[in-house]
Parts: sequence; C-alpha cells; structure tokens
Amino acid sequence: MQTIFSKIIAGEIPCEKIYEDENVFAFLDSNPVNPGHALVIPKQWSEGLLDAKEETLHQVISAVQKVAQAIKQATGADGINIIQNGGEAAGQKVFHLHFHVIPRFSDDGFQHWHGKGYTSPEQRKEIAEKIRQVL
Repeated sequence: MQTIFSKIIAGEIPCEKIYEDENVFAFLDSNPVNPGHALVIPKQWSEGLLDAKEETLHQVISAVQKVAQAIKQATGADGINIIQNGGEAAGQKVFHLHFHVIPRFSDDGFQHWHGKGYTSPEQRKEIAEKIRQVL
C-alpha cells in the first residue's frame, strides 16, 4: 500500500528524520502540537493497530519508548502523550500505522477529551460483558 508515509520512508518526500532502524522510522510532525512532536511508524505497512502483525507492534512500541525518552530529554518536556488514532472516526488521516509522540508542558493548553460516562451501571456491565465475550 502506497501512502504519504511510504514516500517519506523512501525519501521521495522530505522530512526531519529523528530515528531509523531496519523496521521503524521516526520523524518530526509537520504540524506539531508542540515542538518535538514526532511520528513513529513501522516500515512494514499496515493500516492500523488492529491489523498489524504482532512482531511489527513489538518493534514499533520499542522505538516509541526510545523516541519518547529522547524527545522528553531534548525538549525539557514535563510529560509525554503517546497517541494512536485507529480509523477515520478516531481521527486517523493517514492509513499507515503511526504513533504520535507529543512532548507536553504544564502550560501548553493542550486539551484532553471529556468523558461521557455511562447512562447507567447496567449499561457499563453490559458493555464489559460483551468485551469479555469477544476476548
């Protein structure tokens, strides 16, 4: 599958690469939440987290940790967000598995989502039971 990320890995589109090994590629996001915001992607294409091979996930999450540690130290961030948007409804725009590594500062104004809660304790139990059955 050819995506903009495939072209970045191939060197067809310029980027500010910050990490690469035989399986993973990481580069600075061109529209960062904060300076240092990076994307970590596997070189082997999968659309997202749910269809990626287990070995690919191990490789990429190991690189996410390494990149996150470096970004936190290099930027002096107070914290780090690791975000993976799975599917269009979740905000995924490029359908090549990727993790956002976002340096966070206590005064950066970044807003987290707001919870909706459950309509009742019964609804929560029903959802939990459905998930357990699938697992």
